[in-house]
Amino acid sequence: MTTATADKAAYDGRALDLTGKSGARAFKNTLATVLMVLAFVLAMIPLLWILYTVVTKGYHLLLNADWWNQSQRGITVRREGGGAYHAIMGTLIMGLITAVIAVPIAILGAVYLVEYAKGTRAARVVSFMIDILTGVPSIVAALFIYAVWITVFGFNRVGFAVSLSLVLLMLPVVLRSTEEMLKLVPDELREASYALGVPKWKTILKVVVPTAFGGIVTGVMLGLARVMGETAPLLILVGYSKNINLNPFSGFMGALPTMINQDRNDMALQPANDRVWAAALTLILLVLVLNLLARVVARFSAVKSK
Repeated sequence: MTTATADKAAYDGRALDLTGKSGARAFKNTLATVLMVLAFVLAMIPLLWILYTVVTKGYHLLLNADWWNQSQRGITVRREGGGAYHAIMGTLIMGLITAVIAVPIAILGAVYLVEYAKGTRAARVVSFMIDILTGVPSIVAALFIYAVWITVFGFNRVGFAVSLSLVLLMLPVVLRSTEEMLKLVPDELREASYALGVPKWKTILKVVVPTAFGGIVTGVMLGLARVMGETAPLLILVGYSKNINLNPFSGFMGALPTMINQDRNDMALQPANDRVWAAALTLILLVLVLNLLARVVARFSAVKSK
């Protein structure tokens, strides 16, 4: 065997070992994997703990049909019975009004920032203001609406005022998430539509928004889940009522957060304790059901790839 042939054989033999990991690389890979798994476990422990506590303490009232179709009218803290129908409906009504106002404004604002004002000074100013609005505490938003709705205009404390304050909390969440989803839509889709002579507004409506629809719906549900559990606006802008009131423009309204707050000072009494945990579990299930429905809608409404 010649020297060149021997060198080639030795080189080929070394090439076969390139797929293996060195000791240092294998250690770093294992360490990173362990740290990621550990971080995941640490994040899941409090979540599972909370869910286990709420479910075990509140599930038994939810098994009673009266919980879903009766109010707390005439029920004292020492008395068992009644349900959460008034609070469930109040939460849904105020959340629906909030979404009807906040979602169109947020989506249109995101479309403006991404499609029309990208890189302009106006876009930077709007983005800066949205970032500030994201950090506004719920009680500050409630006090602002109180100053305008009640102090300036002289209106009463009603459920609609709560929805107005929740709009201020939901708007930045939905706008920012929608903006990020629109940025993920490939520019090639826009350019292909323009090349076919489709106007920009129709491209946005028929191509861009449907492509990002799943992410937009997810952002809407995150924003809705963010506001449905708020308590400060309810305490400031509308009183708690144990009666069924489906009119957000008149009278006090029940809601699950204020139902929890109503009985939390009497949790030493078993009936009040049971209602608090049951109302908390009901709120969690309500948000869960809305998220599942949103996922179904997003799956069947998204653009299908061929």
